[in-house]
Amino acid sequence: MARRTQHPAEPNLNKILGNYLFRELEVAWLKTHLNFENLKEVTLYASQPIYTAFRRGESLDVLYVITSGGPVIVRSTPLDRIIGVSYPGTCFGMRSLAFSHGLVSRTFPSLVEAYKTTSILKLPLAAVQAMYQESKVFRHRYDLLFELQEKFQYHLLNCSTYPPQAVAALLRALIYQERELGNQPNPQGIYAFDLPVDIIAHASQLNQRTVEQVLKGMHKVGLLAPPQANEAAGDIVSVLDPEAMKETYSATRGKVDWWPLRDKS
Repeated sequence: MARRTQHPAEPNLNKILGNYLFRELEVAWLKTHLNFENLKEVTLYASQPIYTAFRRGESLDVLYVITSGGPVIVRSTPLDRIIGVSYPGTCFGMRSLAFSHGLVSRTFPSLVEAYKTTSILKLPLAAVQAMYQESKVFRHRYDLLFELQEKFQYHLLNCSTYPPQAVAALLRALIYQERELGNQPNPQGIYAFDLPVDIIAHASQLNQRTVEQVLKGMHKVGLLAPPQANEAAGDIVSVLDPEAMKETYSATRGKVDWWPLRDKS
């Protein structure tokens, strides 16, 4: 990937260029569609509702670009299951914009909220539509965001009641999503997610104690890196072996030899 030119006097431009949709696009072209001086970075606070997606007859007028923090989650109703997790480097809100696939991407009302403090930029709908029409690269990337959401939910559909497979289903969904977006893995081949136990429990339909036990087992067998001692890293889940995680994702009851987890103490 080509090195991106930094524009120290234009922080919003740099944040846009760091996003999957806009990486390596021509700056001059972007400036014909986006007024970077008028773009304001907004802080969304933990557990702050942003909007309810898929309400009949309602749509958004902005695309949300995540610049830092997060994750931003989508909660389905009435089961309060988490069906979407977004991190910096991507966008959300596409499925509630009344153009492109957003015209037919409809489901039941779902709450979109910032799980942790998140910084975002709001891009006007008219600008997004114009870029979509003019740029084949932008159009391809924008369409892929819809595809990734469908594949994320596909992984969760393969989430059984077998705890190791249920947790692995969410991790496989995130690995696939972040790899396709070009956000991960790091140079060491590790996928690291800010992923609190509560999110895993709501996505996999397990209780938090069971999730904690599954994560402990994954640490023991080397699927995940050992948890860090410092509090700031307490919610970081680092996948060391994505291929072995795929095997756990495909496992059925009785196929994971470390489960149920039995402590020797």
